[in-house]
Amino acid sequence: MHATPPWLWAVFWGSVLALLAVDLLLHRGHHGESHRAAIVWSCVWITAGLLFGGGVWHTLGAQAGQEYLAAWAIEKSLSLDNVFVFLVIFQSLSIPLRAQHQVLFLGIFGALVFRALFIFVGAAALERWGWVSYVFGGILLVTSWRVLREDPAKQQGNRAVRWLSRRLPMTQRAHGKRFFVKHPDGRWLATPLLLALMGLELTDILFAVDSVPAAFSVTQDTFVLYSSNAFAILGLRALYLVLAGTLGRLRYLHYGLSGVLAFAGLKMVLAPWVHLPPLPSVAIIVALVGVSVWASLRARRREARVPRRGPRGDSRERPGPDPLGPGPDAPARP
Repeated sequence: MHATPPWLWAVFWGSVLALLAVDLLLHRGHHGESHRAAIVWSCVWITAGLLFGGGVWHTLGAQAGQEYLAAWAIEKSLSLDNVFVFLVIFQSLSIPLRAQHQVLFLGIFGALVFRALFIFVGAAALERWGWVSYVFGGILLVTSWRVLREDPAKQQGNRAVRWLSRRLPMTQRAHGKRFFVKHPDGRWLATPLLLALMGLELTDILFAVDSVPAAFSVTQDTFVLYSSNAFAILGLRALYLVLAGTLGRLRYLHYGLSGVLAFAGLKMVLAPWVHLPPLPSVAIIVALVGVSVWASLRARRREARVPRRGPRGDSRERPGPDPLGPGPDAPARP
């Protein structure tokens, strides 16, 4: 385990808080964000994560730098699962786009807290009881099988949101960016915006059970683990805005994510006998996700070239339903 100087922790927290402050300042207000701006911000977050990894490499050595890169790649790829859930929650609760940034920002801030708890408790458990690594590996393999069988793009609702909606007194529609509104009879009611935030936090806790053990498969250094986790999830808001309109078309992505989880699980289970350095691990992770995305796009292009059969005598191609539902400008059905 690498000895982390206190000043590096200070630099890390200063960088994270500064980036969060800039993100909050530049996206306050009620205006939406263009797709191009979301792409730019996603690139900014990715660059910030890689630059900090370069600092880790320079300060703590090549081994720590490679471990950071591998853990960051794992968390970044598995964060795509979070984006699927964000999309389902916002659509099921009809959260307007202008209010989504506030929920995503607070959700990411809460994720930083919960990930810290998981990582430091997990590191302490691994240091004291070596057999815990087999438990983590087993969790990852079971989760890999679940992800392989269940395509998150086909989810129609979120179980955490459904459970909360049956237990919280709440309104049926959103009220701007307000989490609570006062009923005429004097009661305070939660809005769907609060339900969306709670759903995001509960879901991230469940995802942390999978993603944090996956990061443990490449390193057990708490600083490397937490800093890579933090920089991977900081860009979730921008990543969501970039991918929300295309995730439904990546039909094979869950196979790649399942492969990443299975790879991390096998790496932990076989660690006493097989050692794989961090950089080859990065290559395997990138290849698994990249091939699944490529296969999805290739299948979609192939289908687009084949005209769909309409009524008898009509050979024109007919567009299928949008996986994300009708757009905001779509005419209402009669």
